[in-house]
Amino acid sequence: MPLRGFGRNLRRANSGVAISAGSVAKPTPWNDPTARAYVQLEHVSKSFGDFKAVDDISLKIYQGEIFCLLGASGCGKTTLLRMLGGFEKPSAGRILIDGEDMTGVPPYLRPVNMMFQSYALFPHMNVEQNVAFGLKQDGVGKAEIKDRVATMLDLVKLGEFAKRKPHQLSGGQRQRVALARSLVKRPKLLLLDEPLGALDKKLREHTQFELISLQDKLGVTFVVVTHDQEEAMTLASRIGVMDHGEIVQAGTPSEIYEFPSSKFVADFVGSVNIFEGKLIEDAPEYVRIASHELDAVIYVSHGISAAPDAIIWVAVRPEKILMSTEAPGGTENVVRGTVQDIAYLGDLSIYLVKLPTGKIVRVTQPNTSRHAETITWEQKVYLSWNSSSPVVVTR
Repeated sequence: MPLRGFGRNLRRANSGVAISAGSVAKPTPWNDPTARAYVQLEHVSKSFGDFKAVDDISLKIYQGEIFCLLGASGCGKTTLLRMLGGFEKPSAGRILIDGEDMTGVPPYLRPVNMMFQSYALFPHMNVEQNVAFGLKQDGVGKAEIKDRVATMLDLVKLGEFAKRKPHQLSGGQRQRVALARSLVKRPKLLLLDEPLGALDKKLREHTQFELISLQDKLGVTFVVVTHDQEEAMTLASRIGVMDHGEIVQAGTPSEIYEFPSSKFVADFVGSVNIFEGKLIEDAPEYVRIASHELDAVIYVSHGISAAPDAIIWVAVRPEKILMSTEAPGGTENVVRGTVQDIAYLGDLSIYLVKLPTGKIVRVTQPNTSRHAETITWEQKVYLSWNSSSPVVVTR
């Protein structure tokens, strides 16, 4: 049974990361070992000659999810999506959808539809005819086609544009026609390849929330390929970060951002400062790390698993760093530097602070007040952060 409201409600209500005392975590399928996966990949690989595009991926996606495959160009995410759609055959492994093995099933026999980045609308057909095309190919009766197309066009708010041709529509409207055409066949699984890539930034942001709302209403499972981190963070119930054909971490947006599993994930998702250091004190509830890049000791208020004197990396997000012209109390998690550059973005400002070691630290501060302390170029500042803010990665 579809999880209605799954994308919006569980994604926002339960990050799967932190739970306050006395609260109960809302159940989600991916943290329930008894939950049945709707889409399951078992040791799936795909090679093109000597090149391995997808390397031994095992993954479970649950009904009603918006699962985003996020990665740079060439990481294998589109190849994986094409295998789910049946356009590529795995070199090894199995793909199951709703409990049925689809590994060797051709695209037209799968309960799957795919929406391409180009939208691939027929220019000689109007909106109504474009949306109806797949139903006609399937031999659905005229009365049912008319009813289903009208319902879908109303759902994507295009009913009044039914007789227009694609060239008479805006980019956002063409995107919704392509989405309606994909959904009118009532697929169990909808695959979207860079679905908003052709839209400008403002329209893309608006359409992201329209897509979430539509998915909430229909309960269809979405798998989205994107290289846009903000898009993945906005849309996804979970994200799979891909690199060199592997999913290097899968988790909720907040898990991926706040608790990256590796230096690559920390560096790839969002802006981050990464400091190399050596473990000098390892206690169950805290660690101390000496960083030559900071010429300072970093105190982290949680334990890690690392060998003594091991080289490790500490990731601190720019928004978690405090900046002031006055020296904060204490000596740990405090460095001093000079403001080298400033970018004013309206709602926030980005500062690049150069330390005496030559290391550049990125700091972001929200512009919450017109009368806040003014920090300008070439000014000496202190940077500090809470002991719970850093994430330590060992690989």
